[in-house]
This record gives sequence, structure tokens and C-alpha cells, in this order.
Amino acid sequence: MDSLTNLLPDLEPSLQIVALLFLLSFLPIMIVTMTPFLRIILVMSLLRQAIGTQNTPPTMVLVGLSLVITSYVLGPEINKINTEALVPLANNQIQLPAALDKTYKILSGHMMRNVETKDLKFFYQLSRQPLPKNPDEIKARELATAYLLGELRRSFQIGFLVFIPFLVIDLIVANILLALGMIMLSPTIVSLPFKIMIFVAIDGWDLIIKGLAQSFN
Repeated sequence: MDSLTNLLPDLEPSLQIVALLFLLSFLPIMIVTMTPFLRIILVMSLLRQAIGTQNTPPTMVLVGLSLVITSYVLGPEINKINTEALVPLANNQIQLPAALDKTYKILSGHMMRNVETKDLKFFYQLSRQPLPKNPDEIKARELATAYLLGELRRSFQIGFLVFIPFLVIDLIVANILLALGMIMLSPTIVSLPFKIMIFVAIDGWDLIIKGLAQSFN
């Protein structure tokens, strides 16, 4: 795999702090492209749309919940990053480039377990590069992009399954209102309390969160 050690030269401690602050500005992009966060937040957003509660729960709540679930899914990797990269870096046992290299290698293990081979092949063909013969030769750009594409695909597949029951409720309510001649009444408003009631009755949040957490390899 790409070695992140080559991206930064050995710097003085003061310059390393500046470089670290610069790299921290890319932390949101890394969280979205290299962690389970994307799949979780997309499914949560689709669930909110399927129920029809507009901005409830608020976006900030969904982001916070997605980050918490991400930390549980990546629990072993986070502990390993702390032990092998952050603690040695804080104790001046390794330099910043080496810490970044270790962090990427640990995260790449999670991406390799969840990426699909067809996505990797596509991006290697797109970049006109030969396919690597072993996993250690896979480059960071192709791996992160293929992982991102796979997460988008899976999140919409899960979102489709989440949408179906609520769509059925909307159709039933719309047909009942049409049969009663209440065409001026919005079916969405009438079906909303029923969707919330059914979602609470089946303990929907528990099912969604457990299903998302268990959907990762």
C-alpha cells in the first residue's frame, strides 16, 4: 500500500504541530471516506425521510448518533490506532509521518474487509494502472474511492428496504382517504402518527442500529 511516510518529511517539532493542524482539517473527509460513518448517516437520513418527520430527529442528533455507532464498529481499530500511533507520537517515540502511516494501515484493514473487488478493478482500469497482485500493493486512492462507492451502494440498498414498509402504510392510508372521499386531506399527515406508532412498537431504532452495526465485516 501507499506509504504515508513519504508524504511528509522529517520536521522540527514546531513544524510538526503546524502540519498536524493542517492534516486535522482533512479529518472530516477521512471520516466520511474511510470509516462506516457514511453508510450509517445515509441510512439514518433515509429513515427520517421514510417516516416523514421532516427535521426530527435534528441533523445534529443523527450526525452524533452516527459518530457514536462508528466508534463502536471501529472499536478495535481505534484502540489499535491509540496504542500504536497516538501514544508513541505523544511520547516522542515515533514521528508524525510514521504515526500517519500506522493510522492509515489500520484503517485500510477495515476498508479491505468491506470493499468489493469489482469496485477496485473499476478504479484501477479508470486510472489505467495494472491490478495489484496482492492486497499490500493496493494504493490508498483506489482503495478509499472503491470503499466509498461500495458504501454508497450498500446504504441505498438498506435505505430501499427501510422505505418499503412506510411506503406501504402511505399507500393504504391514501386509498382509505380516497375511498372516503377525503381528497383534500393530505395522506402524509394522516399516516405519520401510524408510522411513528408502528416504528416505536417494533422498537425500530434498536433494529436499525443493530442491523447497521452488524452489516460491517
